[in-house]
Amino acid sequence: MAASKVELFELIRRDSWHGGLSVRALAAKYGVHRRLVREALTRAEPAPRKTPERRSARLEPFKAVIDGWLRADLDAPRKQRHTATRVHARLLDEQGAAGVSYATVRDYVARRRPEIRIEEGRGPAKVFIPQHHPPGMEAEVDFGELWVRLAGVLVKCYLFAFRMSYSGKAVHLVSATCGQEAFLEGHVHAFTVLGGVPAGQIRYDNLTPAVTRVLRKGRARIENPRWTAFRSHYRFAAFYCEPGIEGAHEKGGVEGQVGYFRRNYLVPVPVADSLAELNARIAVAEEAEDARRIGARIRAIGQDFAAEAPRLVPLPDEPFETGLLLTPRVDRYSQVTVRMNRYSVPVRLIGRQVRVVLRSSELVIYDGRHEAARHERVTGRGGEALVLDHYLEALMRKPGALAGSVPLDQARASGVLTRVLIEVLLLHRHMDAADVITGIEAALSVGAHAADVVAVEARRAAGARAAAPAPDSDAGEPPAGPQVTSLTLRRLAALPADSRPLPTVSAYDQLLTRPRTTKEGRS
Repeated sequence: MAASKVELFELIRRDSWHGGLSVRALAAKYGVHRRLVREALTRAEPAPRKTPERRSARLEPFKAVIDGWLRADLDAPRKQRHTATRVHARLLDEQGAAGVSYATVRDYVARRRPEIRIEEGRGPAKVFIPQHHPPGMEAEVDFGELWVRLAGVLVKCYLFAFRMSYSGKAVHLVSATCGQEAFLEGHVHAFTVLGGVPAGQIRYDNLTPAVTRVLRKGRARIENPRWTAFRSHYRFAAFYCEPGIEGAHEKGGVEGQVGYFRRNYLVPVPVADSLAELNARIAVAEEAEDARRIGARIRAIGQDFAAEAPRLVPLPDEPFETGLLLTPRVDRYSQVTVRMNRYSVPVRLIGRQVRVVLRSSELVIYDGRHEAARHERVTGRGGEALVLDHYLEALMRKPGALAGSVPLDQARASGVLTRVLIEVLLLHRHMDAADVITGIEAALSVGAHAADVVAVEARRAAGARAAAPAPDSDAGEPPAGPQVTSLTLRRLAALPADSRPLPTVSAYDQLLTRPRTTKEGRS
């Protein structure tokens, strides 16, 4: 095996010192040039090999032109600067550089662009400076896109990520939107899981839910008033990063966290019946993350977070309503339109203005102080969330409209109809659901399909339940189950005794005999 150059230098130097061989003899012995022998005798380690700079004779006449274009790019809009492809195309079209290859132009542009930036005093090369984050003081927030197969439909959702800078402890929440309601709800969820609020600042992009306008000088921002109220409520400061790709490096921890969590826990595309189910699975994954060590750290995420948790600011006593308050008017279809989607309300509210609280995953409708309806938030636009129960009073007057109604289709699709069914469902307006179910079971046990039978037995069950002794009393046997009674017999039992004589039909007996007739006529 051939010796390395360092070993060769060591052999030459040893033979020169101990053997007294001349330069010519050493060169002959090791088969090398005398220059190499002289170099070995003057230094123990070979000089580093210089990589010759590749020079393209064909590109040389055009380098000054390319440098001029790259200097002009320093003042051009970011999205309208020269790429290597554009530089090569201009050389061919405007300079007649037919013999210059694209690879040669690409290598030259990649090397010269940062050099020209430094030469023109536009700043040094990009440098990443390690940062120190005190425990419990700082956090970072970001949104990431996510696709979920929700109830069998592929839906685009958004992953909210909140990451503590010291420990790397991260909390996530999947929402149907990245609007302000989801932004605030994600914060509340993170503060609740962590048990407090960072005592220093939280870093953000210039997100629309928080920032209304980015001012040109410095980091001053005009904030959304509701966001300012939210920060004041939870007592933390906001740090806004520089716009564009430059600002992404100022919160690189959460930028990487979104991608890491999505790759490791949300691939393949998650399948869930609801966002609540998916978020419950994400909470389990976050607990598993506590045992992970980030990079070369000597402690796990959970161990570092245990050290900073006591330094968090306690949560305020009063909650903050994260939902967006709206006041739409109910249309003639007994629906309200919110964010291009339609939601049903009871028909008694048609024409009235209601109060809507729009949250990231649900929508609650209030009539005054009373809750009138609650829906899961519809994703996308042009969707409908209609509840058959809201239309029962109207269907009593228009039973023919039931067959082709959208509420009925949605009720069938959800596994949840005839006039008798509506009458039975209307019993829920003023009776307990358990009593109505007892009445239905009693009616079906004797083959009765009348709504009034269900109503009577439901009332009887309600009365028996109200009269039943407390569980800890000394009562005897429990009352027997409901008995189905004919309504006719029930009504007759309430009437007084009838003392009239029974009717007689003897006067009509003569009609049973036919008179005899003769040929001359009647007798």
